Amino acid sequence: MKQWKLLLPLAIFLVLVIVLGRGLSLDPREVPSPLLGKIAPPLTLPRLDDAEREFKREDLLGKVWMLNVWASWCVACREEHPELVALAKRGLLPIYGLNYKDKRADGLAWLNNFGNPYLASAFDAKGRAGIDWGVYGVPETFVIDQQGIVRLKHIGPLTAEVIRTKVEPLLKQLQN
Repeated sequence: MKQWKLLLPLAIFLVLVIVLGRGLSLDPREVPSPLLGKIAPPLTLPRLDDAEREFKREDLLGKVWMLNVWASWCVACREEHPELVALAKRGLLPIYGLNYKDKRADGLAWLNNFGNPYLASAFDAKGRAGIDWGVYGVPETFVIDQQGIVRLKHIGPLTAEVIRTKVEPLLKQLQN
């Protein structure tokens, strides 16, 4: 009986080590999204550059496109921004923005200072559309196919490697 009293804490410790070790090996950017393979949520918002015009997801049906969720206050967005500008110049797909929980003037100034890779940006001042899209934080990027189905969700800044290894192969697959 004394042996079990001594072995029980050791067994509990080993189980904890295994569980924690498994958790440390996971990539926090690989959060599964319930949107993958499903129709993209509705998105009808005023445009960042013109509050009188609307940005509508329905207007983008029939083409493969990217939605990048960003904000002027986001440090990681500034890190990824040169990659988005470079991607936009390559013309592989249209890139649209979702300016998230920001001030209109700050978002416009940010794009003027750092370049505007977006064909248009929707303005989500209160973050409600971001919630519908399952946004955990900014930046996040989605690729949506011709039928309006979400094919990719990337959490965190886009890098040249992510574009090369995830976005470009997906585009080739979707455009065939």
